[in-house]
Amino acid sequence: MTNRTDVLTHRIDGEGWPLLLLNGGMMSFPAWEPVATRLRERFRVIRCDFRGQLLSPGPPPGSMEGHADDLARLLDHLAVPRAHVVGASFGAYAALLLAARHPSRVASIVAATVTDHVKDGMGEGGVALRSACQAALAGGDRGAVFDLIVEVAYSPAWREARRAEFSARRPQAAFLPDAWFSGLLGLLAALERCDLRPVLSRIGCPVLVLAAGADAIMPLARTEAVAKAIPGAELLVFPECGHALPVEREAEFVRLTSEFLARAGAAGRAS
Repeated sequence: MTNRTDVLTHRIDGEGWPLLLLNGGMMSFPAWEPVATRLRERFRVIRCDFRGQLLSPGPPPGSMEGHADDLARLLDHLAVPRAHVVGASFGAYAALLLAARHPSRVASIVAATVTDHVKDGMGEGGVALRSACQAALAGGDRGAVFDLIVEVAYSPAWREARRAEFSARRPQAAFLPDAWFSGLLGLLAALERCDLRPVLSRIGCPVLVLAAGADAIMPLARTEAVAKAIPGAELLVFPECGHALPVEREAEFVRLTSEFLARAGAAGRAS
């Protein structure tokens, strides 16, 4: 079931405990389908596009806090008082801020490829991606944005094994609307202002942090700092994985997420 309303555009599948599945910045929620197909066997899986992504209306908020508040409004709209939250990259930042700003709404979090702050993190990759988006909006090669995304999102081994697939997909970037590129610029702007350090110690729900050792965007040390700052948080590192951890390690991502959510649910029932 897909819904488009004055809140975030969303899709709901399955039954059981609500589970909010949150996009990375360069995603749209249909990209979660392989993961959602497995998780909806046990959970009521809620997927959404953030404002600034193609399927949700309106310009993106100027801060990650605004995106977190959008999620709280979505839960209000769905009459979901409390949900497990699973997020990758951009979605992981929003998940942690949702827990910090609206603690009663979050039962647990799986946060993949997230850092404690972004300003010094994305570095040259972020600058290059912004420049490529601006050039695309000015009439430049939209495939150059795709090239950069592939380079920073995936590990070298993954890229090499799928070189033909990526080459075949590159021309599709020419058909993306201007709104995709301008929306990504807005998402990057909000992300680059994000600093989770003042709020991480306030997060009281169970948290599993998943880190990618070969992440070209989010430094491993800064991801480890997230787990250290959240009381009781667990940390697992995938040494040779790139930033797109749920894609490169899909089966393990689903397994670890399911096992963690089972533990978190049991702890919640016992408390």
